[in-house]
Amino acid sequence: KGFVNVVDEKGRIFNGKECVDAPIPADIDISEVKNLLFEAIAETDEELMEKYFAGEEFTRDEIIKGLHKGVVFGDIVPVIVGSALQGIGIHTLLDFIKLYMPCPTELFSGERIGKDPTTQVEKAVKITDENPFSAIVFKTLVDPFIGKITFFKVNSGILRKEAEVLNTSKNKKERIAQVITMQGNKQIELEELHAGDIGATTKLQYTQTGDTLCDKNFPVIFNKINFPKPNIFSGIVPAEKNDDEKLSTCIQRMMEEDPTFVMTRDYETKQLLIGGQGEKHIYIILCKIKNKFGVHAAVEDVIVPYRETILGKAEVQGKHKKQSGGAGQFGDVFIRFEHSDKEFEFFDEIKGGVVPKNYIPAVEKGLIEAKEKGCLAGYPVINFKATLYDGSYHAVDSNELSFKLAAILAFKNGMEKAKPVLLEPVVKMEIVIPEEYMGDVMGDLNKRRGRVLGMEPNEYGDQVLHAEVPEAEILKYSIDLRALTQGRGEFSYEFVRYEELPENISKKVIEERNK
Repeated sequence: KGFVNVVDEKGRIFNGKECVDAPIPADIDISEVKNLLFEAIAETDEELMEKYFAGEEFTRDEIIKGLHKGVVFGDIVPVIVGSALQGIGIHTLLDFIKLYMPCPTELFSGERIGKDPTTQVEKAVKITDENPFSAIVFKTLVDPFIGKITFFKVNSGILRKEAEVLNTSKNKKERIAQVITMQGNKQIELEELHAGDIGATTKLQYTQTGDTLCDKNFPVIFNKINFPKPNIFSGIVPAEKNDDEKLSTCIQRMMEEDPTFVMTRDYETKQLLIGGQGEKHIYIILCKIKNKFGVHAAVEDVIVPYRETILGKAEVQGKHKKQSGGAGQFGDVFIRFEHSDKEFEFFDEIKGGVVPKNYIPAVEKGLIEAKEKGCLAGYPVINFKATLYDGSYHAVDSNELSFKLAAILAFKNGMEKAKPVLLEPVVKMEIVIPEEYMGDVMGDLNKRRGRVLGMEPNEYGDQVLHAEVPEAEILKYSIDLRALTQGRGEFSYEFVRYEELPENISKKVIEERNK
């Protein structure tokens, strides 16, 4: 129901409506915490140190000065209690930020380091009003009525409304129609913003989160913000069929707001995919779309893009013959199918013109079309070589279409006879975890049929684990890794290759697909 502010030595109690000052309860002893706090303050200044050892009490000004200095230099790490839900501790937090957190000119010697966009030479920007204008965009909000609200921090100079600025990240000019500051969702119009201020503007055309805005005669580009890549994907479908295009537009607007959220369309599986930092993240995005734009959407499991290949060799005939009044159709080919390290190879070994030269490209075209659907579960076929070595034709009835259809027939027959197998995508993972969770994480990877390639410590003392794991095993990995590491693990991955799927899993995949 409340807490004790040790600096001001007063209680703050929630009375059901708001948080108010109150005496410190008799059963709470703050002396130990107060001593720890005063000891930390004393270490920031020699004069204060002497006063502390002499047993003298610090004045309020000395406490503020000492705490401020300790926080700025990173010697004191503040921990503040409160409840946002009940509004407990909010005033204390805001007072704390005002009194003790570093102001812009105190950090990094009062300057920000950027680059000249043309020469890429380092450029130091002093945080003063006298310098030309420069700012970094750190947040974008999408409002269904106002449009895009761009938040930025002014690093130097003064920004006035109706100013024309340069977006050096996109090399485009932007007009600042209005300068505002936000209090919650309330907009307060201003005439100008100064170095160190945080402000916002609306209706910028090209600007996104992480971009630099500056005076066009003083081009500078600040480092982009490094956003984590998405590590969990879900398929997404509109609740109503005719909302498909509307859903796409809403998701794109959400991507402008949140750069850690992405949307892609998998043209092979025909799935619209969204990716984020976890299940809760994706759930919140869908709730925002529903609340802001009135579009309902549901998630579905990601379809894993399996592949098929052949391990054996088969020589087959494909014969297409059609005679039904008028011009007929005739195409006859003999093709040898075998495994290859390349994705697809086609060889022509025709001798004596048994298949005319002008029909051979049609045979290849037929195979390229047919390989999009394998015989096991209808997945694309890769890593095979097809050699056209014999055939026959009809002087009147043969044409390109006949030979294309003959090649498709040969492909279907050949695949069934040449030991077809399913292949699964394998990804390379980089998992960053504190050392104490190493055993649990490695054990979990083994259960997922993963192979650990190695590990190394990083600059922060965490362990970086390199592993290769089948993609189907890590679709929900971000949830499990959080559970294993108490939310302290993170990972990224990228596709490396396809590998043969074990027979017991292969059977299940084929059954599911055929359903």
